[in-house]
Amino acid sequence: MQLVVARIGRAHGIKGEVTVEVRTDEPELRLGPGAVLATDPAGAGPLTIAAGRVHSGRLLLRFEGVADRNAAEALRNTLLIAAVDPEELPEDPEEYYDHQLMDLDVVLADGTEIGRITEISHLPSQDLFIVERPDGSEVMIPFVEEIVAEIDLEEQRAVITPPPGLIDDTQAEIASARDSSESARDSSEEGS
Repeated sequence: MQLVVARIGRAHGIKGEVTVEVRTDEPELRLGPGAVLATDPAGAGPLTIAAGRVHSGRLLLRFEGVADRNAAEALRNTLLIAAVDPEELPEDPEEYYDHQLMDLDVVLADGTEIGRITEISHLPSQDLFIVERPDGSEVMIPFVEEIVAEIDLEEQRAVITPPPGLIDDTQAEIASARDSSESARDSSEEGS
């Protein structure tokens, strides 16, 4: 199985180093010297990590065969992909690989079905579950402790406690009706 573990950013200095946006909770395991990583686009790799260091809070990597700024800059926005045994689990029991979460049923604490996880979006501030509802619509659920109360891999479900309005369609309908009545009232006041 393949996991995206990082995205290459801009070149740093003149000796082939690049900044890296880390997308794994185990960078020391996946991004250490000697690691051989596949790439997307595939033509950029595979890349072997020659060295790594942290500078001003950012991870910098240098790859074998990438010796100058131009070669490093050519790798910008390349995804780094690690091969992982599908049976392997993260060291921390509160962490999950994307493949473990895909297709989980999403339910409320009372058992009400919300939908099924079809995608996980990794944003800089947090991760999002993209959940397909039974009617085919999608809802985005932030993967944060305050909302995702439990991940039960044996039962293949994620239990959520969403704040009002996150998944409740009636709240959205009420808000949109209020907005349209307010805009109608505003336009009638402008005409006076």
